[in-house]
Amino acid sequence: MPAEKTTGVVLKVVEFSETSCVVTFYTRDFGKITAMAKGARRLRSPFEGAIDLLTTCRIVFLRKSLDKLDLLTEAKLLRRFRSSSSDLSRFYAGLYVIELVSALTDPADPQPELYDLVERTIDEIDSSANPHVALQLLQFQLGLLTALGHQPSLDDCVGCGNPVVDSSSAVRVAFGMLAGGVYCPRCRSGKRNVVGLNKETLLLMRKLSEPTISLDNVEATKSSCGELGGLLEQYVADLIGYRPKMQAWLKQAFRE
Repeated sequence: MPAEKTTGVVLKVVEFSETSCVVTFYTRDFGKITAMAKGARRLRSPFEGAIDLLTTCRIVFLRKSLDKLDLLTEAKLLRRFRSSSSDLSRFYAGLYVIELVSALTDPADPQPELYDLVERTIDEIDSSANPHVALQLLQFQLGLLTALGHQPSLDDCVGCGNPVVDSSSAVRVAFGMLAGGVYCPRCRSGKRNVVGLNKETLLLMRKLSEPTISLDNVEATKSSCGELGGLLEQYVADLIGYRPKMQAWLKQAFRE
């Protein structure tokens, strides 16, 4: 079987034996793959220290049948996540990114645009020159939801399809957690799992959903960021079926 080559981000590393481990990558060309890395835990590893959480690698692997692990034959380090040892909040943010990718993507389902989003987000979180880590996570979650077809409706009512008018006198807008978007006042009545979303938070959500928006041009209050963060945490947890373990650590790190 011919060897496959691609670029991937390390999502998970599990010890398999004294010398080997099982590695899950999110790759640009093949989506999520899991491969056996023989000898990766030796002092003189053939993978040159490339296998670590959040690293980006150029890998070569042999594809196996559906019921067997792929075999990793080469891994060359392209970028290491340097904040792991210097900034706990950035490290937690990076771990949250790969936890969501691991939970929400299927094996062997390549989405190059999503891969680019993941790689770019991890790179920007790792940059000490980037002061927008909390906003970066919010933007990533919205981008991830969009890429996977779970983008919430932020302009049109999920009940009737009519635009939700921003000029309404109401301070808060109804957001259906299970319905996946905003409700107009008429459709809100009688619905379950609905939360009230401040209009300022809704506007922030819309702005961060713009694919080309620069975070330097986004103004957000601590209140709106906190409310949006809580909303997305619950929204993601409902999709996965459980709360990602990094959510609690992120709250502690950012003191939300």
